[in-house]
Amino acid sequence: MEIYLDANATTPVLPQARAAALSAMAEQFGNPSSTHASGLKARALLDRVRATARRVLGAPSGQLLFTSGATEGIQTAVLSALSTLRRRRDGGEPLRLELLYGATEHKAVPEALKHWNALLGLQLPIRAIPVDAHGRHDLAWLRDRAPTAGLVCTMAANNETGVISDLEGIAAALAGSPALWLVDSVQALGKLTLKLTESRIDYAPFSGHKLYAPKGIGLLYVRDGAPFTPLLAGGGQESALRAGTENMAGIAALGAVLDALEDGEIFHDQTTLAVHRLRLATALSEAFSGLVFNAPAALSLPTTLNFTVPGVSSKLLLDLFDAAGLRVSGGSACSASKAQPSYVLEAMGLPAWQSAAAVRLSFGAADGTGLIDEACSRIRACGAALRANCLSPMPRAQEAAPELLTRFVVDGACCYLVADATSRQCVVIDPLPELTDGIVQWLRCRGLALAAVLDTHSHGDHASSAGELRAAACALLKEQSTTDALGWPQGDDEIVLGGLRLTRLAIPGHTADSTAYLLHEAHTLRLAFVGDTVMPGALGRSDFPQSEPLAYASSLKTLERIVGPHTLLLPGHDYDNRFACTLSAECEMQPLLAGVLQGRLDAAAFAKAKAALEDHLPLTEYQTLACGARVDGCTQGTRVEMGAAQLTALMRGTPRPMLVDVREPYEQQVAADSTPVCDTAPEYVSSSGLLNALPRWLALSADVPIVFYCRSGNRSAQAARALRRLGHAQAWSLEGGLALWPAAPSPAEPSLDKFETTIQQ
Repeated sequence: MEIYLDANATTPVLPQARAAALSAMAEQFGNPSSTHASGLKARALLDRVRATARRVLGAPSGQLLFTSGATEGIQTAVLSALSTLRRRRDGGEPLRLELLYGATEHKAVPEALKHWNALLGLQLPIRAIPVDAHGRHDLAWLRDRAPTAGLVCTMAANNETGVISDLEGIAAALAGSPALWLVDSVQALGKLTLKLTESRIDYAPFSGHKLYAPKGIGLLYVRDGAPFTPLLAGGGQESALRAGTENMAGIAALGAVLDALEDGEIFHDQTTLAVHRLRLATALSEAFSGLVFNAPAALSLPTTLNFTVPGVSSKLLLDLFDAAGLRVSGGSACSASKAQPSYVLEAMGLPAWQSAAAVRLSFGAADGTGLIDEACSRIRACGAALRANCLSPMPRAQEAAPELLTRFVVDGACCYLVADATSRQCVVIDPLPELTDGIVQWLRCRGLALAAVLDTHSHGDHASSAGELRAAACALLKEQSTTDALGWPQGDDEIVLGGLRLTRLAIPGHTADSTAYLLHEAHTLRLAFVGDTVMPGALGRSDFPQSEPLAYASSLKTLERIVGPHTLLLPGHDYDNRFACTLSAECEMQPLLAGVLQGRLDAAAFAKAKAALEDHLPLTEYQTLACGARVDGCTQGTRVEMGAAQLTALMRGTPRPMLVDVREPYEQQVAADSTPVCDTAPEYVSSSGLLNALPRWLALSADVPIVFYCRSGNRSAQAARALRRLGHAQAWSLEGGLALWPAAPSPAEPSLDKFETTIQQ
C-alpha cells in the first residue's frame, strides 16, 4: 500500500467529495445563472456550499467567491490592492509606499506582486519581510515599515515547514497602517481555527485540493470595504466579482469537505494530529542518526515535519522513501523539479547543509492510526537500509566484497573509487571536497585500506581535496609514502591492488600535468581514467593558465596508441550522465577529435580551432566553471523510452530482452513491490556501479535488447543513452519506470481503517 505523506502538496479526494461531484454532474448539472428548475437546483447547491464555507471560515460578512484555486485568489487580491493604489496615484496622491511580503511566502505571492506592479506601471519597491530562525516574521521590522506599506502579504502557515504565523502579532504591527493585508490561508484550512471577519485581514485565498477536494476549486475571502477589482470580467457570475460559469462539480466536492469539517467525524482534532506527528518524529529520529528538525513543533502545524539528515542528500532520501512506498517531498511541490536549496530555510538563516538536504513530510488531517503505524515501520526500515549500505553516519559494518568501480558525482564532477575485493585495498581518483566525510565513512564500513588518493590533473574549477581526504582517512591509509603533486607514490611505476594494477600516462594539454591512470587486471587493460582530456561530447578546455594547448593533439594520439579506440575512458566531468566514452565513439561525435586522430589537423590548427570553441564558455547548469565545450549534445534528442505494451510484446519475441534494474541497493532493500517487471528475472546493476557492467553489455550480440528500469525512468534513460552512445543500439528504458508500470491485481487486504481504505481505492 502506498503511504502518502505529501499532503501539503495535494491530497486524495475524499470519497464523499467524489460522490458529491458525480451527483452534481449527473443531477445538478444546470447552470446556476439559469432561471429554470435545473438552474435553480444548481444555484441552491452553490448557495448552500457558500453558506457552509462562511461558517467554517468564520466569515458571516464580506465577499466569499469561488475560484479555481489559491493562485487565482492571490492574483485577484494583488490586482485589487494594486489597482486601488494606482487609482490613488492617478488621482494626484503622491505614493511613497512599499509592497511587503514574507521572505518565506509561496512563490505565487512575490511573482504576483512583480507581475501586477509592472503591468500596472506602479514600480513600487517590493521588499521581503525578514523571518527569524523559527521562520516567524520580524515584527519589529514590520512595525517600522508599516506606515509606508501599501500591501502586506503573509501566510497563515508555511507550506514547507508548517510554521504558523503570529497573525495577531502581525495585526498589532500593522495598527494604524494604511496597508491592505493579504493572508495566504491555504495550509490553514482544516488545521487552524479561522475567524476571518473578526480579524483585519483584507484578502484570504484558499485551495480545495490541499484538503481532500479536487484540484481546480478554491475560495477567496474579501473583507467588507476592501477594494476589489475582478481578475475575470464577463457574464457577471459570482455577483460580478469573478466571471465564468461556476465549476459546480468542484463546488459540490468542496462542499462535502466543508461538511466533514463541521461534523467532526472524519478529520482529527489537534491533539490527535499532534500525537501522530510525535510518533512520526520519533520514528525518524530513531531511524536516522543525527537527524535535525528544521522548525519547532510548538510553532508548527501538527501535520508537518521538515527535517535534514547530516551527510545524506535530499535526493537520496526521496529515492529511498519512494522505494519504500512513502511519498514525501523536498519542499514545495511547485519547485520540486529545480533541485535547489530551500529558499524558505535559507531565509530562516539555516546553514547550507540543512537547506540543501531538507525533506518535508506532511500527512493528512484524516489519516488514521493504522496508516501512521505503517509509515513509522517503513521509516525505520529506511534507516536500516542506509546503515546496511554504509550511507548512515552510524553505518553497520559490511562484510560483502566491494564492487570494482564506484562512481560519485557532484554537479557534473566525477570521483571514482577502485577497490580490490581480495586485498580490500582501494584508490580514490579525483576526490571532491563534498564527498570527503562520506568516502571515509564508506571505507570504514567496508573495511577498506586506502592505497592512494590521485588527481588526474591540477583542477581549474576547484581545489583538490586529496590532502583533506588523506588526513580524514589517516588511519585507513595503507602507508604514509611521499607522493608527487597529483598523489602518485614517488619512485613507483605502478600501484598494485591485489590482482589489479594502476599505471600512469602523461597526456598534457588540458593542463600541463594532465595524467591518465590505466587500470589493468592481470595482463588486460580494463579501462582508463582520463580526467578532462576526453569527456562525453567534449574535450577539456585548454585556456587555463596551467594548460598546454599545443601539446593536446600529441597527447590524444598517444592516448589512442596506448589504449586503442575501444577501451572505456572514464572522464573527470560528465555533465549529461553518459558514464563513459571511447575514442571511437567520440570521433563520431566530435569533429576536432576525429581531425586530430585521422591526421587532418596538426597541433597548431587543432589548438586554434579548439580555442574558438572555448571562447566565452558560459557556466554550466550547476553554475560552475565549464571544463569543456560540449559539441554534440550527447544525443539528448534520441528517444530510448519503451512503454509497458512495447516491452510486453518484446518479451514474446526472439531474442528475449535483458532486463536491468538500475536502482541503488538501499532502494532494493526497502522496495515496497519486489515483483519483477515481467516474467523474466531482472539483473540488478545500480547506477553508481554501472561502469562494472558496461564492458559485458557491449560484448553482447547487437540484436539483444537491454531494457533498463528504475523508479521514475530518469536513471534508466541515462543508462540506455550511455549504452547506445557506446555502440549498443538496442538499449532501452522503461518509460515512466516502475511508477507507471501497471500494477498487478492482488487480493484485497484488510483495511487500516474505514477512511484509509476508501481513499486508497
